[in-house]
Order: sequence, then C-alpha cells, then structure tokens
Amino acid sequence: MLQYQETPIQEIHDMALEKAGLRLLIKREDLNHPLVSGNKWWKLKYNLMEAAQKNFKTLLTYGGAYSNHIFATAAAASELGFKSIGVIRGEEVLPLNPTLAFARSQGMELHYISREAYRAKSRDYLERFDNFYFIPEGGSNALAVSGVCEFASTLDVAYDYLCCAVGTGGTLSGLIEGVPAEKKIIGFPTLKGGEFLIEEIKKLSGKSNVLTNWELKSDFHFGGYAKSTPKLTQFIERFKTVHNVPLEFVYTGKLMSGIYSLISSGFFPRGTTILAIHTGGLQVPK
Repeated sequence: MLQYQETPIQEIHDMALEKAGLRLLIKREDLNHPLVSGNKWWKLKYNLMEAAQKNFKTLLTYGGAYSNHIFATAAAASELGFKSIGVIRGEEVLPLNPTLAFARSQGMELHYISREAYRAKSRDYLERFDNFYFIPEGGSNALAVSGVCEFASTLDVAYDYLCCAVGTGGTLSGLIEGVPAEKKIIGFPTLKGGEFLIEEIKKLSGKSNVLTNWELKSDFHFGGYAKSTPKLTQFIERFKTVHNVPLEFVYTGKLMSGIYSLISSGFFPRGTTILAIHTGGLQVPK
C-alpha cells in the first residue's frame, strides 16, 4: 500500500473573491505523497492492490513524454517493488526530459511507438510483453473511478461547486460517483476540443448518465494539452507568490485560471463556496 499523507484545505483570499462575494477553497492533494501525488494516488490505489492480489510482478501503462501518470506509476512501482514498463507516445529524444529521466531512474523500462500506433493503442503491440498488469492511459478505468469516489467521500467541508482539471476523464468520473447529487461539479479539460470527454466520462461513470449536476468548461486549454501562453505563466507565478500554492501549466494552472475567469464573468452566484481539487502533477522529487 502506498503511503498517504493527510492533506489540508486551504482558503484563498483576494479582492476578486471579496468583490464577487465568493469563497474559494483548495484541497491540497498535491501534498498527499512526495512522488505519487494528487489524483494519481487515488487512481492507482486499487489498481496497485489488484496487481498485488493477482501476483503480477510488472505494471505496464501508456503515456506521453511529459505524462504525470508515467511519472507517478514509475514511482509507485518502485516504492512497492513492481517492475514497470512505459509505452511512450512518439520517438525517443535524447537527452531524456525530466519526466522520462525520472521514470527511468525509478526502474521503468521505456518503449517508444509512433503517434499513429499510440492512438490505436493496439493490443497487438502489447503481445511482445509477458505477464503484466495493464493500467490504461492516465490510469482511468473502473478501479481508478472507485479510488476517486473514495476520495470524494472524504471531502467533509461545506461547498457548493466542486472544480477539477480533466485529462482522460477518470478523476471527474470518480467525483461524479462520490459527490452528493446536490453539489455542482465542473470539469476543466486541458485538451483542445475536450467536449469528446463527455462520452468517455459517461462510459466510466454510471451516475454521469443520469445526473445533471456536472458539466465541462472547455475554453481554458490555452492551446491544448501541455501547451501554455505567457498569460498562463504569469497567472501561475502570481498565484504562487500571493497564495503560496504551486501550480503547473498542464492541469492545475489551467484549472485555477479557468475558475478565476468564471468568477470575473459572474458565473458563480454570490454567497457560494467553490472547492477546487489540486491534483498534484508538479513532478518535483522531494
């Protein structure tokens, strides 16, 4: 079992919130583990338990060259004594970037496939490997949804809106499963054209098909996955300086910038409380 550190809920204070008559809280899940941080801890929890119970010795998963999931899976495998294999989108580029260099330092065996083959995620490709426990891209499967649903049940603070960054949809699916139906849930996709994730989320969460308390806000991708702009960089730097909360440009920076854009547009009714989930992904070994 991975070690878990209990995490605080931090309230943000600034003039924009005061003017809008809102409270903004951040659940600091970036602090739950030094390497397997944020939502990755919860998404991997039951997958790792399943792999151990079925006596698998090797974990295999997919991810991009800067994937938080690759980073976290490599670290989790190392901590728990698994071997790990990462199937990486694109060609090998040397020297390795910090994400892949870290994964390799944790013992992960890296294999590279073309972007076309990666999109297909063909099981034929996986036949070259023996006796592995498979974890899908982003860790998003039914076991991941169960883990995030469990996390949702620990949110014992009063709030009206729950906000979270969205990559593959597994985390939002788990929140939909675990959050009381009277709460409103907003997902902020980090991929350009993230509306397609609605169907992915519906596949992962049965409740998402019957509840209307959730939605995606797809206009805050800043150019697409792992892309940024000077405006986003400035927002992240200011947020760290003013509120002492580190963000990154792939997920949490876009989430918080999106929340503030909605605040400035008057989206949230006065008197409501917003709870944002800091899903980690800072990729800073401690």
